[in-house]
Amino acid sequence: MPPLRRTQTIYVTLDPFLSTRSAVLHHFNQLLDGLNEAEFPCIWLTGRTRAQLDEPRRRLGHSDPFIGESGCGVYLPEDYFHLKSGNTIRLGRFTCIPVAKPQPAAAEALEELSTDLGIAAVSLRSLSPRELVQNTGLPASEAEQIRMRDFDELFFFAGATETDIAKFAAEANTRGYTLQNLGSFWSFSVGADCAKCIRELGALYDRALRYHAFRVGVAVTPTDSTTQAVNSDPRLKCLVAACDRTLFLAERHATTQSEMSEADKEDQEDVDQLVEDADEADEKLDEEAVQNLRDIDNANDEQDSSSGEITASSQRSSPEHYSANTFQLQSPDVWENALAAILARR
Repeated sequence: MPPLRRTQTIYVTLDPFLSTRSAVLHHFNQLLDGLNEAEFPCIWLTGRTRAQLDEPRRRLGHSDPFIGESGCGVYLPEDYFHLKSGNTIRLGRFTCIPVAKPQPAAAEALEELSTDLGIAAVSLRSLSPRELVQNTGLPASEAEQIRMRDFDELFFFAGATETDIAKFAAEANTRGYTLQNLGSFWSFSVGADCAKCIRELGALYDRALRYHAFRVGVAVTPTDSTTQAVNSDPRLKCLVAACDRTLFLAERHATTQSEMSEADKEDQEDVDQLVEDADEADEKLDEEAVQNLRDIDNANDEQDSSSGEITASSQRSSPEHYSANTFQLQSPDVWENALAAILARR
């Protein structure tokens, strides 16, 4: 990894910007080019496997860490950090900080839960190559990459009602498992936690820099009613909780009266509580080291505030925080505006 200077770390939810065949969507490469020029690390958050990311990483020149399999682990390129986390495993060309338990833990737990409840959960691992192609709609070689998983198990429900699925989700939560709806398939893991992944990686950046590296999340939301989106999507909640600031890219305007009024009705204290919980979790990671880093960062923040710079805490507490950090994804200037917002805090 090249020497780091005072920087921001950008955590981007990747999957909305890549098609199922890994074609770039929404001119996502413009954001990557801008961050490369600014020398800001861009960390991808994705439900994909390391096998699925090999080709996109090479094509887009991505050499920073990524958080894979829906918050199951942090994948660090070889020799990216001189300082390593105490708990790492080697996975291919990557050093991985596991947050979820590695396979076969998820596969075994899914089978046991499905049997206990009598609800059919069909894992992609159990399908024949022909069935896998049919269910994913991908060529055989690309379809195989989907089930080459280090931590979580992808599956779909067979003949289950909404009541069955709700029962399955409730029991999974009771047993301490993580169940996530990824659209076409469900992700089942033993301990996935995207917020914890961000905090683990953020702590490594903090130690390498010897101060707190400001964390910026970038995520796509269905509409510009962002508070509603955060409170209804657990993955967005995790991102907001672990980052100092989050930029939202809205796919469309809130057009109905309910959509337009919902954001005004939502209680901002719910989101602020997520941030407070994240701060407490940061202290538990390495209390003494993080306290030293915060002491250094406080000194830097005092210098920033003397020059009129807006701090993360003031952004979080401001009622205008979400609207000021929301951009229209379909706008031709979306990446120019988003980069300007990021670079304004240099």
